[in-house]
Amino acid sequence: MSWLKISNAQAVPVGEIPLLTIEELRSQTISRIKNGERLVLLFGDKTSDGVVLYAVLADDNASRLSVACSKFPDQKSYRSITTEAPPAHLFEREFYEQFGITPEGHPWLKPVRTGIPGIDHSERQYEFFSMEGEEVHEVGVGPIHAGIIEPGHFRFSCHGEKVYQLEIKLGFQHRGVEELFVRNADRPIYLEKLAESVAGDTVIGHAGGFIRAMESLADVTISNRAKVIRAVALELERIAVHLGDLSALSGDVAYLTGSSVFGALRTKVINTTMALCGNRFGRRLLGLGGVNFDITPRLLDDVSRVVDQLDEDVALAAEVLFSSASVLERFEKTGIVKKETAVALGMVGPAARASGVAVDIRSDHPFDGFEFVPVHKLTLQSGDVFARAYVRFVEIQQSIRIMREQLGRLPGGELRKDLGRLNKDTFVISLTEGWRGEIAYVVMTDGEGRIRKVKVKDPSFNNWFALALAVREEGISDFPLCNKSFNLSYCGFDL
Repeated sequence: MSWLKISNAQAVPVGEIPLLTIEELRSQTISRIKNGERLVLLFGDKTSDGVVLYAVLADDNASRLSVACSKFPDQKSYRSITTEAPPAHLFEREFYEQFGITPEGHPWLKPVRTGIPGIDHSERQYEFFSMEGEEVHEVGVGPIHAGIIEPGHFRFSCHGEKVYQLEIKLGFQHRGVEELFVRNADRPIYLEKLAESVAGDTVIGHAGGFIRAMESLADVTISNRAKVIRAVALELERIAVHLGDLSALSGDVAYLTGSSVFGALRTKVINTTMALCGNRFGRRLLGLGGVNFDITPRLLDDVSRVVDQLDEDVALAAEVLFSSASVLERFEKTGIVKKETAVALGMVGPAARASGVAVDIRSDHPFDGFEFVPVHKLTLQSGDVFARAYVRFVEIQQSIRIMREQLGRLPGGELRKDLGRLNKDTFVISLTEGWRGEIAYVVMTDGEGRIRKVKVKDPSFNNWFALALAVREEGISDFPLCNKSFNLSYCGFDL
């Protein structure tokens, strides 16, 4: 049976999703990935007659998504997909942890998150990878860190200063985000705020992904004006965080001028977002059915002036940064992730593009205002800290171009529409290119049109293991630099 082909944020009846045997789902998923499709999601859903495993694959070149599922009425195991398709490794671990169905032969079947209600973890205590040998030692960092950051544990296996293995254990926060969406299905403002808080540094990215899914379920098409405002907000968020990352990377190699300049430029950007909606991170800007704030003629002039000045200032600061011998000595050939590794892990976002993987949801599966402007997938090949830093700079330049084009032809239209009731027994997947990469939201409704299932994927879910591989054969002192070059989210992972 062929898979159901849909577009980004296209709602379809749940009953139209092909039901395959688990062996069919496994073999076809593996075949499709080997033939160039990309695994977006592999997740479970508890129903009245068993557990259903859904697979979502992307054909990025054709801007199409494919969906199929398999049901486990009472079966407690299946042959692992990961053994032949590595991008499934973390998805299968999560599925096992949540539903107790074992992917037989999985090479690294460890907990993803712990403390999930109703799941007994007592017999599956976490065992770290270990090495033996003379002068081999371990360095443990976290989960409590010397700063105001979230919890995560890093276990380094070292010989002298060289890192041979890094194992990253997350899952210390148990927020129950996906279940909160379901429990509060009749509280729209709560749902908007919850989506904004999945990863607090990606307010626009996460809120937009969830809101577009809800609008699709309600058959609501927002105005072109609202779409453009959303796109502008998303690019402001991207620019702001990329500037913050360039500031942090500069500070990590003791280039204090860059740390100060990029930090100051970031402040200008988040202040622009605050001028738009009253919050530096964009909270309450997006709403179900559109946006809550307009870009007035005066604000349009102010934003345009900021963008023009930002273009010049970023170019100058980046020219100095990337021509500094002391900076390049630390950036270049540090923390390399090769293209084949990035593909095998299913990496997304700027980190993937820095390794030569051309994937960008704005281009491959356009949404909101990106339906109206071209977005080029900007890639580098070296896959090192330099590439992950430089791709941020060129993406800032592209975001400025996108904003100019969007603001230069700001269409008319109403800001917001009433959402109304959601369609019954319906499935939708909404993809967004956040500043870290692909954000995915699946929302499913029941026979009464109420939300009964929400599945969230932050891009950090795809990329944390890549950080672990990036530091192999590196000096342990280079870990902070490698870590900042990815800038992954703990809370986006610890749902």
